[in-house]
Amino acid sequence: MKTGSGGAVTGNAPYRSLAVLITVVFVALAARLWYLQVLHGDHYYRKSADNFVKEVPLPATRGQIRDARGRVLVDNRPSYNVYVTPRFLAPDTLEKLGRMVKVDPVDLAALVERVAGKKGQDRMQQLLAFADVSRTEMATLESHKADLPGVSVDAQAHRSYPFGKTAAHVLGYMNQVSPDELGRLRDQGYKLGDSIGRAGIERQWESYLRGKDGFERIFVDAKGRVKTDVDELDAMGLGGGPRQQDPQPGDDVVLTIDLDLQKLVEKALARQRSAAAAVVEVSSGRVLALASHPSFDPNVLTGKLTRAEDERLQHDPYRPLIDKALRENYFPGSTFKIVPALAGLEGRLVEPDEKMFCRPYKLPGHTFHCMEDHGAVNLYQAMVQSCDIFFYHLGERIGLDRMAQVAVDFGFGAPTGIGLPGEVPGFIPTQDFYRHEGGFRIGYTLNTAIGQGATKVTVLQLALAYAALANGGDLWVPSLVERITKPSGEVVQAFPPRLRHRIAAASENLEQVRRSLCGVVNEEKGTAYSVRDETLPEVCGKTGTAQVVSHRRGDASGWDTSNAHAWFASFAPSKNPEIAVVVIVEHGGIGGHVAAPVAMEIYRGYFGLKAHPRGAAAAPDSAPAFVSVDGGPAGDSGSGR
Repeated sequence: MKTGSGGAVTGNAPYRSLAVLITVVFVALAARLWYLQVLHGDHYYRKSADNFVKEVPLPATRGQIRDARGRVLVDNRPSYNVYVTPRFLAPDTLEKLGRMVKVDPVDLAALVERVAGKKGQDRMQQLLAFADVSRTEMATLESHKADLPGVSVDAQAHRSYPFGKTAAHVLGYMNQVSPDELGRLRDQGYKLGDSIGRAGIERQWESYLRGKDGFERIFVDAKGRVKTDVDELDAMGLGGGPRQQDPQPGDDVVLTIDLDLQKLVEKALARQRSAAAAVVEVSSGRVLALASHPSFDPNVLTGKLTRAEDERLQHDPYRPLIDKALRENYFPGSTFKIVPALAGLEGRLVEPDEKMFCRPYKLPGHTFHCMEDHGAVNLYQAMVQSCDIFFYHLGERIGLDRMAQVAVDFGFGAPTGIGLPGEVPGFIPTQDFYRHEGGFRIGYTLNTAIGQGATKVTVLQLALAYAALANGGDLWVPSLVERITKPSGEVVQAFPPRLRHRIAAASENLEQVRRSLCGVVNEEKGTAYSVRDETLPEVCGKTGTAQVVSHRRGDASGWDTSNAHAWFASFAPSKNPEIAVVVIVEHGGIGGHVAAPVAMEIYRGYFGLKAHPRGAAAAPDSAPAFVSVDGGPAGDSGSGR
């Protein structure tokens, strides 16, 4: 052994360097093992387990929607859905699948793109390929199962609307969550392929109806085949959590709508090209029927809506997708005359017996005319015969802002609060509005007095206003949902009637306006006398012929876009009123000739059902607690009258 001058051993230096290198390598390996097994062990353990475990969703059963008598309006039916698991698909599987299922090439291309977009562990998750395939297609897929690796057909519930178009705008429809929506809905448990409520009750009460999905974890091999030795795999701890979580069914929604009455209302509207109607319980604001014609079949919109059908619905001139009772507003025409009438009586600006002559009303640059020469008429006669000239004079006395105040008190110009998406507020003009629009002129006041100008209302608003007149001044928040229940029938939440407020008017003035409405239908000179039906309890109401263009006055019948909208707003019976009925026929012509007969048909149906009730009775409810939404107890108007 050689030593240097200092006596140090030099021959072992290479061995020491090798030992240090080996030590460093082993330390690095140990650190890497600690990183993989200790610090990130759970993550890589789950990735390993996912090679064997496939999670199959167990969809929750969506809640039913029922009418006031407990009859099922919306249910779920068995259907067959096709799922694919990208990890196990062969290159030509989707092409074969497209030949076996009747599918639009564009939809098939979209599926191919979705599958290609799945990366990593997402490729182990099932993806909804086609929903609600036919039994024949299902049988074809099952018979070729061996040639379709990664494809499965599962029986699942599909939303069903057994009465087709009946109450479609109220009930709504469903369709699939889009990829763009998924970003904000994923935290709520939605996944691609799930359906969501898009309109009506389905949308507004989605969180109650939906329920909560469950899942089942199954063990598969590398080719996606289900493994049978699951006990051994469970013992190895590869399940990664519970094997199964049961779904929680959605709650049921019980409506105030009566199915029999709803059918009768829609049948009455069906003779018109485009129309809408509302039937409201006078004593509570419960909506008994709400219809818009023409309508749509929610089974089609929830199912396989073709592009051709979608184009037809979107471009139909009668707008079947629009709920004309809530999502459209119109000039109310003479049905609005209850506002200046009550405003004049309350302000002592007109005496009940004061008469005015029905002669052209002249302003600089414009002359206002009436549809007929009524001679000298008082307030009662002017309402019965619908004399515009009388209301021009009355409107000028009252002023635009005072009329607006009374209109707002009746609930016009604001949403009713029915709780359906898309409700429009209508519009009540003021002097300030016109000043911002280029300047106020007295003619705007005159037009407002007869429900024209910039005044807009909805069908439901008008029904609630006439219900308030009928019941002595209670303006209700419309009630459409009676209660939410568990599938077992247990009540989750009940919704008693809610009082919005009391109309700020003396009872004798409300009665004066009510009496004039009864004369409209029951006196020979009344504009609705021709439709009076002596077999019915006495009906009271007001016709309206709302101009839509300046050169027409609704003097023709039938569909014509330059023709007036035909209105009839009403309640019955005259004593102890039960319901308020409002009908609009778009571009129908004169209200007394077109809309009033439709309303009378609805009354015959309603009182006929009372005399000969049909359908199962609903479970009795406890006495409702009436609550004022203005903050005070029901019955306290807060008006100081």
